[in-house]
Amino acid sequence: MIKIENLSMLFATDEVQTKALNNINLEIKQGEFVAIMGPSGCGKSTLLNILGTLDTPTSGSYSFNGYRVEGMNEKQLTALRKGNIGFIFQSFNLIDELTVYENVELPLIYLHVKPAERKRRVMEVLDKVSLTHRAGHLPQQLSGGQQQRVAIARAVVTNAPLLLADEPTGNLDSTNGMEVMELLRTLNNRGTTVVIVTHSQRDAMYAHRIIRLLDGKIIAENFNHRPDTDDKSEML
Repeated sequence: MIKIENLSMLFATDEVQTKALNNINLEIKQGEFVAIMGPSGCGKSTLLNILGTLDTPTSGSYSFNGYRVEGMNEKQLTALRKGNIGFIFQSFNLIDELTVYENVELPLIYLHVKPAERKRRVMEVLDKVSLTHRAGHLPQQLSGGQQQRVAIARAVVTNAPLLLADEPTGNLDSTNGMEVMELLRTLNNRGTTVVIVTHSQRDAMYAHRIIRLLDGKIIAENFNHRPDTDDKSEML
């Protein structure tokens, strides 16, 4: 699904140049759950943004589902993201003026999905995250855990094969954080490729593989022998 070769990312100002990523080589297969870890400033979020085609690397190659991403213009990148990549952010990034239903529906509007099909898919995914009873509520009327579940619903309503999550439990207490990670694992068990950036060793243990970064380089790679089914699999 994803193949990165000799990828580097340089940020430059008039005074200094910073190499955020340095000669990264990485493959992620369809259906994997990968956690990216490392100290602040090591390049984790930069790598995630490149995987999501939000940033363009300075050098190296990136292939997504057989498409060479480097060299694509913004219109092509936008087309590639639509329906293929879902994003989950630490700060939820919900639109305050829209209801839960409308927030989840928004990506389908951009994809020109017909209204009847939009309604079916939105209600289906809200049922999967146990929030149908909150469909008419505004984000500020929800708990942090509920807001993050809305964000996950919005990310997966397009049936995107790749889900990218930047510190998805960073603003949540331990109970809500665990519920979110169980939800991501269940999505992964059903075929969605999941890549998360996290500081949490507990969250990383949900992944099949942990990639560790330091100073823009991959310094270690560990495999987890996680259980892929549990009593909470019925959450989704």
